[in-house]
Amino acid sequence: MTTQTASTPPATWHVVCPHCQTTNRVAKADLGKSTDCGQCHQALFNGQSVAMSEAAFEKHLQRNQIPVLVDFWAPWCGPCRQMAPAYEQAAQQLEPQVRVAKVNTEEAQSLGARYNIRSIPTLALFLNGREIARQAGAMGTADIVRWTQSQLAQHR
Repeated sequence: MTTQTASTPPATWHVVCPHCQTTNRVAKADLGKSTDCGQCHQALFNGQSVAMSEAAFEKHLQRNQIPVLVDFWAPWCGPCRQMAPAYEQAAQQLEPQVRVAKVNTEEAQSLGARYNIRSIPTLALFLNGREIARQAGAMGTADIVRWTQSQLAQHR
């Protein structure tokens, strides 16, 4: 029997389902595999960003033990629409090590206010429920991936 010490990282992580918001316990070794939600049986990761309501956003920040990258955007924003395909391509590269999400600031105005989003698109990277980095302005796929991985390397 193995015991976990304070310096030993856990063998499993909590991962919130993007479909039903149920928290699943997933072995770290299984993150790269096709892992389904224990509740709704849909894939926990599908290489696409997840559109989040305010409630879903809160759940993912509070319960996910994987980093959460959030694109704060609005449908009327030209640079947001321009960056959208690059963000989807970045999701394919970053998942399952990072939950890639989108928050429509028109629908979730209180989140935009709470996180002081002053320009869009704005990417915010969260780790263990707290914001660790932020980048305003549209970026290409490679820049999104590089920026995310660089920020995570600095905070781990």
